[in-house]
Amino acid sequence: MSLVYSTDKGRIKPEIEEELPPESDGIVRLYRQLKGRKGAGVVLVSGTGLDKKELKDLCSFLKKKLGVGGSVEDWDIVIQGGDKRPQIQQLLEQKGFKVKISGG
Repeated sequence: MSLVYSTDKGRIKPEIEEELPPESDGIVRLYRQLKGRKGAGVVLVSGTGLDKKELKDLCSFLKKKLGVGGSVEDWDIVIQGGDKRPQIQQLLEQKGFKVKISGG
């Protein structure tokens, strides 16, 4: 049981633990994914090793440059349009990432 109220401090808020990104091997991988997306192809960008804010900024950058939609899911960036892998690879390499196209 955790302490909720103290007469010294008043209401006690639990400390928020910041999530750390998963370990990365230094290679950003681009996957094409159709399964579970109702036939609409997407590109999954994983292994960036960035924190949540930097990941959202990178997602916004890619969406603006490509003119497509996308979002951040867990620690991956999902970009709409399964045929955008070469363009995404080029943009990420310009930003200094080592990129590898994976999957079919």
